[in-house]
Amino acid sequence: MRFMERILVVSSTEKTHAMLAQFLSSCGVQSQLCRAMAGSEARRALVDGEFDLVLVNTPLPDEFGHELAQLAAGETTAGVILLAKAEIADSVAEKVEDGVFVVPKPLSRVLFMQALRMTRAARSRLSGLQNENRRLQKRIEDIRLVDRAKCLLIECCGMSEPEAHSYIEQQAMNRRCPKRDIAQGIIDGDTP
Repeated sequence: MRFMERILVVSSTEKTHAMLAQFLSSCGVQSQLCRAMAGSEARRALVDGEFDLVLVNTPLPDEFGHELAQLAAGETTAGVILLAKAEIADSVAEKVEDGVFVVPKPLSRVLFMQALRMTRAARSRLSGLQNENRRLQKRIEDIRLVDRAKCLLIECCGMSEPEAHSYIEQQAMNRRCPKRDIAQGIIDGDTP
C-alpha cells in the first residue's frame, strides 16, 4: 500500500507529537513529518507548503482543532484526520464538514488504517478531478483562441466562418502542429 509523502502533524506537546510519529511509523507510513504545536502555526505551514495529510490531535492550545481541520479540508488538497477523545468524537464529527475523518482516541490501529485508506482514496479522487478540470480548462482556452483567430480571419480576410475554420484545420495538418499554435500565429499577425 502506498502512503502519504508529506504529513503535517498538529499536536500540542512534543510528547504527543513523538507518540503520533511512532504510531504512524508502526502503521508502515514512510513519510516526511512536519510539526505544528498550535492551530496558528499549522495555518502558516499550510500556506507555506503542500501536504498529503494533515493530522490534527485535539485539543490544541489556541483552539480546539476542528476549525483548522475544516480549513485544511476546504482550502488544500490534503487528506485530513482529526483525533478526538472517544466520548466526544461523534459530536466533533457532526461539527466538521465532509473531507475530515474523525478518529476516536485512544487510537486503534485498525480504525486509523481505515481512515488513512479512506483519506488516500478521497485525495486520489480529488486529484483526478483536478486533473480533469485542468484538461477541460485548457480545452476551453484552445477553443477560445481558435474562435478569436477565426474572427480575425473573417474580419481581415473576408472569409466565412466555415472557410476560417477549414483554413485553421488545414494549416494545422500541413504544419503538423495543434490548431492552437496556428490560431496563436494568426492572432500574433501571421495571417494568410
